[in-house]
Amino acid sequence: MTNGWDESAEAWIATMGEAGDFSRNCVLDKPMLERVRAGDFKYVLDVGCGEGRFSRMLRGIGMQTVGIDPTEVLIQEARRRDPHGDYRLGTAEDLQFMNETFDLIVTYLTLIDIPDVVKAIVEMKRVLKPGGRLLIANLTSFGTASDGWSKEPNPRFCIDHYLEIRELPLEWNGIRITNWHRPLSYYMKLLLCEGLILRHFDEPHAYGGDPAVVNKYQRVPWLMLMEWEKP
Repeated sequence: MTNGWDESAEAWIATMGEAGDFSRNCVLDKPMLERVRAGDFKYVLDVGCGEGRFSRMLRGIGMQTVGIDPTEVLIQEARRRDPHGDYRLGTAEDLQFMNETFDLIVTYLTLIDIPDVVKAIVEMKRVLKPGGRLLIANLTSFGTASDGWSKEPNPRFCIDHYLEIRELPLEWNGIRITNWHRPLSYYMKLLLCEGLILRHFDEPHAYGGDPAVVNKYQRVPWLMLMEWEKP
C-alpha cells in the first residue's frame, strides 16, 4: 500500500528537484545534519528515502547509508542519481534487516505516510543497536489538525478535531497522496512504550527562503524534530 505514491512519484520528483522544498531546504536539513554529526554513527537506515535526497546528504558526510522506500519509481530515481548508493524497495512495517543492525535510523517526514505506525516503530527499534538513535522529522500535529489560515482581513490559524486520528487526503502540484493526522501524545506514547529515551526535541526555526514564507512559518511552525535513544 503506497497511499497514492505510485501514481504521484513523477510529480514528486519534479516538485522536489535537487534541493527539496522549503520545509526541507530552509528548515529541517540543517538541524537534522547537526544531530547526525553530533553522534558517533557509522551505519544509517533512511526510512522512506523517496528519491534519495537526504540519503545522498548523509553519504556526503561519510555515513554508510541504506535507503528504503515502498515506491519503485522513487527507488529507481534514487539509484539513477546515486549509482553507488544502496537503495532498496521496502516498508517501515516490515524491515528486511537483522536485529540490531543500525547505529542511526532516520525518518524524514515519513511517519505521516505510514498507516501502521505502531508496527513501524516496533520494527525500527528492533533493527537499531543498543545505544543507537532514532531521528525523526515530522509535521507538527497542530499543523496536520488544521485546514490552514482563514482569509483576510483577520487571518487565524484554525485547529479542529486534534485528538481524532484520521487520514488526510492531500493534493498539490499533481501529487495526490494520503497522510495521517495523529496527536503528538500518540507518537510520544508509542515511543515511550517501546522503552526509547527522548534525547532531543525541537521545533526548528526557518533559516532561509522567501521572507514572506519565513514570516508565515514563524507564526505557526509546521515541523518538529525528535531524537530517541534505544537503551
